Amino acid sequence: MFQQMIQTDRNLGALFLRLGLGCVIFPHGAGKVLGWFGGYGLSATLQNFTEGMGIPLIFAVLAIAAEFLGSLGLITGLLTRVAAFGIGVTMTVAALMAHVQNGFFMNWFGQQKGEGFEYHVLAVAMSLALIITGGGCLSIDRYLTKKCAFGGGT
Repeated sequence: MFQQMIQTDRNLGALFLRLGLGCVIFPHGAGKVLGWFGGYGLSATLQNFTEGMGIPLIFAVLAIAAEFLGSLGLITGLLTRVAAFGIGVTMTVAALMAHVQNGFFMNWFGQQKGEGFEYHVLAVAMSLALIITGGGCLSIDRYLTKKCAFGGGT
């Protein structure tokens, strides 16, 4: 099972997908965990998720972990499929819970109550592509695939 989870080839497109999605999601996760990039930090974020939004604690922790640890996993290419799955699920839930009522488009001109869900569609599509392809070239997954006796890769 571990072999299937990390199996990947030298796909250059997967590298760009991983780095793009990981770098975009990282500030969101770091804000929630560390208070960086204008975020509120872990305790305030957990309180907002559980008390303000009514999300059960376990799901709040999983969402925060998906954004923070998942983004780091994508950037390094470690457990790419797991990281992409977590981010994809988190973005789907965020879109449905907090953004779909604002329409498709982002709030470019400040005329909506909030942001639309177009960003989430892109993040989910990138996540699905990474789940299918794996981490591609220059990923820890690729290194492990080649290094371990899993039958190698191209």
